Amino acid sequence: MKKDDFQMIDVRKEYEQDLLDAQIIWEQQEQLRYQQYLNEQEQIRQEMLRQQEQQQLILEENARQFNMQMPSEHDASAVSLNGNMNNTYAGNAIPVAPYIPQEVMESQAVHYATSMSGFGGRKVLMVNTVCGTGSVGRLMAGLYRTLEDYGYECIAAYGRGEAPPDIRGYRIGTDSDMYIHGAMSRLNDRHGFYSARATEDFIAMVKEYDPDIIHLHNIHGYYLNIQILFEYLKKCGKKIIWTLHDCWSFTGHCSHFEYIGCNKWISGCYKCEQLKEYPKSFGVDNSKANYEDKRRLFTGIPDLMLVTPSEWLKEKVSQSFLREYPVTVVPTGIDLNSFYPYPETTDSDNLIFRIKNSLELRNKVILLGVANPWRDRKGLIQFGLLEKSLTDRYAILLVGLNDRQISELPPGIIGLRKTDSIEELVALYSMADIYVNLTLEDTFPTTNLEALACGTPVITYKAGGSPESIDNTCGEVVERNSIQGVVAAIDRILSSSGQCYTKEMCLRRAQLYSKEYRFLEYIQHVYEVL
Repeated sequence: MKKDDFQMIDVRKEYEQDLLDAQIIWEQQEQLRYQQYLNEQEQIRQEMLRQQEQQQLILEENARQFNMQMPSEHDASAVSLNGNMNNTYAGNAIPVAPYIPQEVMESQAVHYATSMSGFGGRKVLMVNTVCGTGSVGRLMAGLYRTLEDYGYECIAAYGRGEAPPDIRGYRIGTDSDMYIHGAMSRLNDRHGFYSARATEDFIAMVKEYDPDIIHLHNIHGYYLNIQILFEYLKKCGKKIIWTLHDCWSFTGHCSHFEYIGCNKWISGCYKCEQLKEYPKSFGVDNSKANYEDKRRLFTGIPDLMLVTPSEWLKEKVSQSFLREYPVTVVPTGIDLNSFYPYPETTDSDNLIFRIKNSLELRNKVILLGVANPWRDRKGLIQFGLLEKSLTDRYAILLVGLNDRQISELPPGIIGLRKTDSIEELVALYSMADIYVNLTLEDTFPTTNLEALACGTPVITYKAGGSPESIDNTCGEVVERNSIQGVVAAIDRILSSSGQCYTKEMCLRRAQLYSKEYRFLEYIQHVYEVL
């Protein structure tokens, strides 16, 4: 299926209609909730669970959730994660978040942001592998724009590709530098210790720009020399934010380890079992040296704050050599103007109508999976096992597969290549009865959020931070590798008879992850506490 096969129609009015009932309920209480928000803003963290059942403080409850001061919010119930850690969130109940219409949230955000205006004027340098593309690159670009809206001056530095035209960017190194770095890493397993000249030139630019704050994101990706960079950071006297999006910063090689249940990173890596995983090495194992060098370079940095997108990753950091630093959790946000329920009609131009017809999905219960790329650790084999446990009433649809993977699928699974069309992805999420995420390791998958924003309930394994975006009104969390648990969860969702897992409940949950709110949370709880 190609992008040109479909056309996007204007569905904004239909989306607003989906929220009409909830908006009516809130109209009479809006003024009261708004005033409570103003009066109680300083007490939100202390008032969390004690006052959540009091109707007069519903808005304060939402502001508390917005500020993510709710350790019991995350449904990572009892699981040892293959012995890799003890889950401190085991058995916590998940409070049900009251729904706030988008218009109310936007008006609150404007007022909330006004209180930050006194912090403008500071200069910020952001660093990531890419800018404006990929989940982290889009996050950096969005945060850049939000900071500039509130008076900050910014530069975004990146290692590959190009920055969007509205962003003042600095390219670190060249394509040749990146290719050489990648080739040497494959030969010597010393990812992050090449690109010396590119890093020296970058530091010269930093000194000239003289930022107040340096905000690091992914510093791996074959474009920076971490020794040169961090020797500078230790003595530069700048405020430093480092947002971790994976585990690479405190391991000797890998970016994730949950899939194989490795815990060497806690005390010291050696004899790495994942040399063939990113960043690949062809046989040479320098994981022990990498670990020791990272510990030496990444510790002892004044005025450094860590940020993670999930409580799971924060817990991992607390067990690593980075434990000396304060950590703030700011979950990833998504664009609710891009992801929303797409209505199905019988019009020939309707995306869902055409997809269902072309894939013969009429009268099927559609179970959707999305990944890029698909691998065993993302759950590809799990879906094969699930297909064997289901009747022909169900259709499994996987998006993001390559040609070889599609050719190897069993008859009960439909495979699609990666789509670059947000509209098509929204239609796929919206037409699914359930979004099924069988990942075996992940930090905080945004696909869960995208599905919820399209009104679709989610089933996920208890893997990494994946359960943290789900509560018991909008999805189910299942033990890893439990196909029967997934089947039972599917049955519970389909037989709920509107008591839970409804479109409105999924939309309510998705509101908590509006990217505008998360960017403002970054400013208030990270930038303005430095």
